[in-house]
Amino acid sequence: MTTEVRVPTLGESVTEATVATWFKKPGDTVAQDEMLCELETDKVTVEVPAPAAGVLADIVASEGETVGVDALLANISASGAGAAPAPAAAAAPAAPAAAAPEAATASTDVMVPTLGESVTEATVSVWFKKVGDTVAQDEMLCELETDKVSVEVPAPAAGVLAEITAAEGATVEASAKLGVIAGAGAAVAAAPATAPAAVAAPAAAGKDIANAPSAEKAMAEAGLSAANVAGTGRDGRIMKDDVARAMAAAAAAPAPAAAAAPTPRAPVAADDASREERVKMTRLRQTIAKRLKESQNTAAMLTTYNEVDMGEVMALRNQYKDQFEKKHGVRLGFMSFFTKACCHALKEVPEVNAEIDGTDVVYKNFVHMGVAAGTPTGLVVPVIRDADAMSFAEIEKAISEKGKRARDGKLTMAEMQGGTFTLSNGGVYGSLMSSPILNPPQSGILGMHKIQDRPMAINGEVVIRPMMYLALSYDHRIVDGKGAVTFLVRVKEALEDPRRLLMDL
Repeated sequence: MTTEVRVPTLGESVTEATVATWFKKPGDTVAQDEMLCELETDKVTVEVPAPAAGVLADIVASEGETVGVDALLANISASGAGAAPAPAAAAAPAAPAAAAPEAATASTDVMVPTLGESVTEATVSVWFKKVGDTVAQDEMLCELETDKVSVEVPAPAAGVLAEITAAEGATVEASAKLGVIAGAGAAVAAAPATAPAAVAAPAAAGKDIANAPSAEKAMAEAGLSAANVAGTGRDGRIMKDDVARAMAAAAAAPAPAAAAAPTPRAPVAADDASREERVKMTRLRQTIAKRLKESQNTAAMLTTYNEVDMGEVMALRNQYKDQFEKKHGVRLGFMSFFTKACCHALKEVPEVNAEIDGTDVVYKNFVHMGVAAGTPTGLVVPVIRDADAMSFAEIEKAISEKGKRARDGKLTMAEMQGGTFTLSNGGVYGSLMSSPILNPPQSGILGMHKIQDRPMAINGEVVIRPMMYLALSYDHRIVDGKGAVTFLVRVKEALEDPRRLLMDL
């Protein structure tokens, strides 16, 4: 009737471990595979699950003890044997005891949804509900903000929002707990429960969970305070590896500090400071700033310019736009012409569509066209995959759909990854000339600008033509000036005579 809990295999050449934390105490009911304790070795942290369901009868190896492989840690009594402690708890007033299990079984955790590949954390930007509010299933509870997209979190079940565990502004990891929804029957009881929760919060903030013994020893030897070490163990416990990372960060700290020293904020007069407003940058804006600066620091970026007469494209568009929209259900814009012209030019100058990987150049035999789009929260670049194999109508539909999703904040991470070349249309905002910054790891980006009537000398005569300046920024490490200019000339030729696209010239 008793099941032994023993130290699992710790790995090759690892013969002992330290009991770091017990998550259960004698008398607690445990489910099979529920985590009982955490062991710490020289290299890794190992969680020990319950081998069977029942009641934790006793703990043989206390926290801080060193144990060998297969050593006895504790004993679990069978469920029947563990039933005795339950009546003792029931000796308390009957109503609260009966209500507690019901509330527990009726509650549902609100978890962070899948954020996308390589995205490990998000910031809680806004809660649409407060504790005590009644919610319907699939009703939006809160909104999370990642580096690139906003994610709405729906209610997994109907009931009452009994608890918010991640407040606005908090950074949460993937699959972290955001809140708790109590069943509709527990609505009255759930609301008062918010007061004790508020009292309990400071205790949690005080972090009374013991750190790993080896971490305490390492901090003492290094002269570090626990406040200077970020814990990655369960419930924020500081592990030995955390101390090592903190020491490494402290050693590297002088270099960034020195780099940041030349640009402190200038002193602000008191009367000016009272009229300022300080707003924390969104995660999207922080990511944009970081990636653009990385691009400048990494690529040997250069920009070459040309101009294109948009008369032929405008005439062709005016001639067929009504028929095009009637047949395909989407308006014929300029972006499909530029996309087609760029795909055509990239075939002749493939290095503009390539990227650097270490000491290799990776050539792409396809074009995933990034189309920069401005949104209320910042610049995003949705990707039109295999744009080189799409028709004008397919390109226009894809750009229209991606643009709408971008403005609504509905783009997924997958829709913004994998681009090989980017188009940036500053002309929609009235820009006449600019030098776009590369979108790493891409090696080329074409900047489009405002179409403006200008006097041009054609066949010895001065005529007014609708002209646009084009700017190609490229990575000079793999794209030579000849290739960049050739690419831009091919785009110009294709736009000034769209028939060249049909003839593949």
